[in-house]
Amino acid sequence: MKQLIIIALFAIIATGANAQENKDSVDYKKPVFTTVKENKITSIKDQNRSGTCWAYSTLSYFESEILKKTGKTYDLCEMFVANHTYMDRAIKSVRMHGDVSFSQGGSAYDVLYCLQNYGICPEDAMPLPGTLYGDTLANFDEFFDAMTPYVEAIAKSKAKKISGAWKTGLQGILDGYLGKCPESFTYEGVSYTPMSFMNSLGLDLDDYVTITSYNHHPFWSQFVVEVEDNWRWPLSYNVPMEDMMKIIDNAVNEGYTVAWGGDVTEDGFTRKGLGIAYDVKKARSMAGTDADRWFKLSATEKKTKLDSLGIDAPEIIPTQEMRQEAYDNWETTDDHGMLIYGIATDQNGREYYMVKNSWGEYGDYKGIWYMSKNYVAYKTMDFLINKNAIPKDIRKKMGI
Repeated sequence: MKQLIIIALFAIIATGANAQENKDSVDYKKPVFTTVKENKITSIKDQNRSGTCWAYSTLSYFESEILKKTGKTYDLCEMFVANHTYMDRAIKSVRMHGDVSFSQGGSAYDVLYCLQNYGICPEDAMPLPGTLYGDTLANFDEFFDAMTPYVEAIAKSKAKKISGAWKTGLQGILDGYLGKCPESFTYEGVSYTPMSFMNSLGLDLDDYVTITSYNHHPFWSQFVVEVEDNWRWPLSYNVPMEDMMKIIDNAVNEGYTVAWGGDVTEDGFTRKGLGIAYDVKKARSMAGTDADRWFKLSATEKKTKLDSLGIDAPEIIPTQEMRQEAYDNWETTDDHGMLIYGIATDQNGREYYMVKNSWGEYGDYKGIWYMSKNYVAYKTMDFLINKNAIPKDIRKKMGI
């Protein structure tokens, strides 16, 4: 009995030691998020090795719009949008003799244009991404290696006159890799065309506008955001940065989502699921590194030191002038589209937007990113939104 008591005591001591060890090993710099507002979204998708974030994020946006309006969940087809969009972009590139780039990227407006002019189909009305060339997900490496020189050869042709036959050949490449867009299909026992299916979804496509914020054009006017993937040249409403952020906040709080486009190349956008607008100068001193030594570190070493600060990482406070400078000097690039759908705070009180990505269930939060409001204010290029989600006083200034 005495031996059993001693063994029990040792077990209690050991348990206490393990508990202390586990407590001491907690990473107090890792954010613990508290959800403030979360709107409904559809499932996480994976664009894999394709530059189609614009299609995935914007169709995800419209899926959320449908969910909000009707309560119905749809999985809309990204490859339908890609097939039509790449043909249209090739035609524009040829028309402009190659002075409009032909690439995998696009904008949220491309998806809206497709819905308006071609309709849409559900995911299973076309071959699943990758399956036509023996993959399990989209992989555009071979596809664009074949298609890009084809388009460029026509666009840069020295012929005095070209035929329209090249479109037939390009359509064959598109259909061969993405699948042929259906003229009709059956969904839940009902026969549709892509346009009639679009009309059945309960969306009013006149409700959607694009917002940006740059001071090289007058505020409260519209202009074409000058980036290569904005090749259709749609107009965006230009509002001051503070009003841009009010629009996003109001949208989320009123139950809407936001189809966001912007820059994710900053060190603060981690592959673990965070987006923080690092104040590098302050962070450098907090990491115990002086300027001379900092500039000798590799990019990976710098990023490791910054990331190690966790929720204590200092952020810049963006201004309109900082946004403009980063746009003009190419620091801010239009390289990714995602879906803003919620607001959260960390244990330090820093506010973040909850963002649905299209890289599969990747990162610490299984496909969800938390981008600080400072990051979004600084690195937003533009976004698509339902005009009814915009505060009334701002809508009045916009004239809508």
